[in-house]
Amino acid sequence: MAYLMAHFIGEQIDGEQVYFSVSRDGLYWDDLSIRPVLKSGLGEGGVRDPFVIKCPDSGAYYLIATDLRIQAGKGWHAAQFEGSRDIIIWKSKDLISWGEPWNATIAPEGAGCAWAPESIYDYELQAFFVFWASMVDLGDGAGPKQRMYGSYTSDFMSFTPAEIYVQAENHVIDLTIVHENGWYYRFVKDETKKVIKADKAQHLHADKWIDIEVAALYDHPVEGAQAYRLPDGKWCLIVDRFIERLGYLPLVCTSLDKADFRILADDEYDFGKLKKRHGSVIEISELEMESLIKGFYS
Repeated sequence: MAYLMAHFIGEQIDGEQVYFSVSRDGLYWDDLSIRPVLKSGLGEGGVRDPFVIKCPDSGAYYLIATDLRIQAGKGWHAAQFEGSRDIIIWKSKDLISWGEPWNATIAPEGAGCAWAPESIYDYELQAFFVFWASMVDLGDGAGPKQRMYGSYTSDFMSFTPAEIYVQAENHVIDLTIVHENGWYYRFVKDETKKVIKADKAQHLHADKWIDIEVAALYDHPVEGAQAYRLPDGKWCLIVDRFIERLGYLPLVCTSLDKADFRILADDEYDFGKLKKRHGSVIEISELEMESLIKGFYS
């Protein structure tokens, strides 16, 4: 058992591209390369928020990412209101050899962006549910707002029309979803208050979700939450301290249902030399980890 993290490193030359790191315990990480593992020349010429998912049927891996390059100088206002409606996608059979990237337009007509795409496999429908944030004015007089939209795909080439998946009183972005013991757990950023909100339900498209209190994050302005199970059965939640520019902060809990998260001390983790910005963590085999080290380590 091991872990792969795909991430970007910041608004600098080649910083908004895809980097890989690996870990055997989910807390201490080694950078595979100081250079990007994957680079996009499509769309805006950069990618952020890379997310990796494995197809349960074919075993193929897909990496999806935001089509955005802030380092080019466009600024955050333009990125939200005049940004790309596409996501950038790669496919691989082994995490080493990746094909050429392609772009797919997923955000609805009139959307200002398609941010931080993620996916979870829906076993009931046997398809990938893809979700992301878009700034959209619904024409109801409330003005434009960041909402989470969703779509289904079987091949990451053809997508069903985008539909609103999560909306709130405030802007919401950076949704992630994990599954444990028959429950889906969602973590999303309240973009207005800059905090992480959590809820749970037994179905991906439940009418009502039960709020979960994550007390450890009340006073922390963070984003880009990712959750994954550690080898000892506990769960790790990592959040990007974007305002402080300190990279990821890990929290550990005994179960997602209890949400008894504890912020780890500085000597309880190490994310490596490169600063990790909003990415994703996926469990891999020891053999896959060894292959990644041989394929990319420098």
